[in-house]
Amino acid sequence: MSFFKRLFGLASPDRQETGPAKPTAEVEHKGFTVRAEPYKAEGGQYQTAGTVLKDVGGEVREHRFIRADRFPTLDDATEFSLQKGRQLVDEQGERMFR
Repeated sequence: MSFFKRLFGLASPDRQETGPAKPTAEVEHKGFTVRAEPYKAEGGQYQTAGTVLKDVGGEVREHRFIRADRFPTLDDATEFSLQKGRQLVDEQGERMFR
């Protein structure tokens, strides 16, 4: 039914089914900033996504990531996104910017 609502413009404008990621949390980890940016995916679940940032010589570098993991709540997706970002820092460090 939502397909037809979108097709004919009947979907509520304030109800967003999917959309761009907005930061939901941010932590510092080993000199990097890990930002959780899960987004609402099809089926009403939240997709794991985020950004790892680091200031390198006055230039802010960033590495965006998206994972296949989905969660029923935004809080769960946020926590898992932070966990995945910290894991990237632990495993790759500054190599992720090359």
